[in-house]
Amino acid sequence: MSAVIRPLWSITRHLQRDHPSPAPLTNKPLNIRQMAKARILIIEDDRSLTEVLSYNLRNEGYEVSLAHDGQDGLTRAQLNTPDLILLDVMLPVIDGMDVCRRLRAASATRDTLILMLTAKAEETDELIGLSLGADDYVTKPFSVKVLLERIKALLRRRQRSTVDDSLIRGHGVAIDRERHRVTSQGKRLDLTRTEFRLLDTLIRQPGRVFERSELIDAALGEDTIVMERTIDVHIRALRRKLGHNSDVIETVRGVGYRFRDTDGDSDLAE
Repeated sequence: MSAVIRPLWSITRHLQRDHPSPAPLTNKPLNIRQMAKARILIIEDDRSLTEVLSYNLRNEGYEVSLAHDGQDGLTRAQLNTPDLILLDVMLPVIDGMDVCRRLRAASATRDTLILMLTAKAEETDELIGLSLGADDYVTKPFSVKVLLERIKALLRRRQRSTVDDSLIRGHGVAIDRERHRVTSQGKRLDLTRTEFRLLDTLIRQPGRVFERSELIDAALGEDTIVMERTIDVHIRALRRKLGHNSDVIETVRGVGYRFRDTDGDSDLAE
C-alpha cells in the first residue's frame, strides 16, 4: 500500500463528522436496493480501512465480503458474484489493474460494477482504470460519506439501465434475487436461505465445478465452521425440492457440484 493513505484515526475523524449519531427509526420506506441487500466485495489490503468501510456499508444495509489480495478477490468474486466491487489498485499477489482486467474478461463478473480505490492521483492512472472497465474511480484519502454516495449512485444507475439484472434462468429454473423467489418449470419453490444461496451460486456459472468448501463459503458464510459433507445434505434437500428438474445439479465425483451447462460435458457427473 502507498504511504499516502490516511491513517485510521484520520478516517475515523471523517467518519464521525460524516455520520452523526443515527436518527430515530421512522416509517420512511427503504429503496429497492437496500431491501435487496446489494452485495459488495471489498478488495483492499489495508485491514484498518476495510474495517471502517465494511462497518459503514453494513450500516447502510449492504451485504459485505472482504479480500486482502488480488488473487483472493478474484476467487471470491467468481464464487459469489457481487453487485459491486470496491477495488484497490495497489494490491499484493495480483495488482488491482490486472484484477479489473480479469473481472471484465470473466463471464460471471463481466457486468459487475467496479469502483476503483487508489492513492495515486495522476490522471493517466484514472484513465487506465476506466479503460480497463472500471465504472468509477476514487482517490485516497477520501470521505466515507462521499464514497457511500458514489456507491449508491452506481447502483441506481445500474438499476435504471438494466431491465432486470436480478433475474436469471437456466433449464427451467428461474431465480429472482430482488423478490427472493425461485421457480422450477413454473412452480414456486419454498427454499431455505442456504438452499437459495446454493442454487444462486451454481446457476450463475453453469458448467463450473464448485468444491464443497467453496459452496460452504458462498451459502453459509466465510466464517462458518462445518464439515464439508454438510453441503451434501443441503444439496439433497435442494434436489428433492426441484423434483423432476433435480438433474440440473450435477455431482462431479471427488470434486463437488455444478449446474448443468447446455453445451457442457457431463462424463464426470454421477
